[in-house]
Amino acid sequence: MSTSVPSVVLSNGLKMPIIGLGTWQSQPEEIELAVRTALDVGYRHIDTAKIYANEADIGNTLVAYYANGKVKRDDLFITTKLWCTHNRPEDVEPEIRSSCAALKTDYVDLYLAHMPVAFNHDMSQQDHTVKVEDLWKGLEAVYEKGLAKSIGVSNFNAEQIERIMKVAKVPIHNLQVELHLNFAQFELHEVCKKYNISLCAYAPLGSPGRVNVKPPPGVKLTWPESLEPLKNEVVLRLADKYKKTPAQVLLRHLIQRDIIVIPKSINPERIKENFQVFDFELTSDEVLELNKQPQAQRLFLQDFMEGHPEDPFKSDRK
Repeated sequence: MSTSVPSVVLSNGLKMPIIGLGTWQSQPEEIELAVRTALDVGYRHIDTAKIYANEADIGNTLVAYYANGKVKRDDLFITTKLWCTHNRPEDVEPEIRSSCAALKTDYVDLYLAHMPVAFNHDMSQQDHTVKVEDLWKGLEAVYEKGLAKSIGVSNFNAEQIERIMKVAKVPIHNLQVELHLNFAQFELHEVCKKYNISLCAYAPLGSPGRVNVKPPPGVKLTWPESLEPLKNEVVLRLADKYKKTPAQVLLRHLIQRDIIVIPKSINPERIKENFQVFDFELTSDEVLELNKQPQAQRLFLQDFMEGHPEDPFKSDRK
């Protein structure tokens, strides 16, 4: 693993770069330029998922980089995710093998269960028979076979994490959740610290492009009214002080909270800008001031999970 990017050390000793390129909603014709730009800038962490339908495009781009000697597979940290149509334990290994084939790799560095709720294979019906403990057994199996160097979960709540950790042979290495200035997840972060689980923030800028999202088949998404972290007065003041953009201040704040960030962009200038967060540091008082900003409701309610026994966001639904 390249050491030029600051990393978080997972509980099994694996180093996970603290910033990565998010690729959700990146279309096939856009992803090659995004990945090439990111690698050229210095990113060594790429986050994708089966449901993003861009694993093969990412894989093809990476193979070209391996061939020209610009980067080696061992230099990279690749995360992908198991979609909830395959949460049954017996489905996990075929799915990770499919993802590895698309990504042109023998293994992924981190394999996450994307959602705690199970569906049938065509997403037409919820499957209430699969508990998160069952799902975790499937992830443990691919970890033990070396198909994933680390394993974790995404969009799980604290209670589900506690349940898994009670029965886990292999601990949860990483949790990826919505996390930003106005949805800071302090309590969940404490649960992660208790179990030495690294925390990764998706939508670290508050997902300003969420209204343009095209959900995958069978997935319903609605967006609540919310605060906009990029327009926060404290953020704007600090951006002016440090001669940085609001996005850079928001990312720097989370990094100083020891949270991994995966800002999504297909814009080459934004991809470069998001990476330029290691040449300044917020004071402890500034971090505390940002920590005290108003908290809003969850943006990513994932409406399609409603009614499932493993719905992690029951308490957020009105």
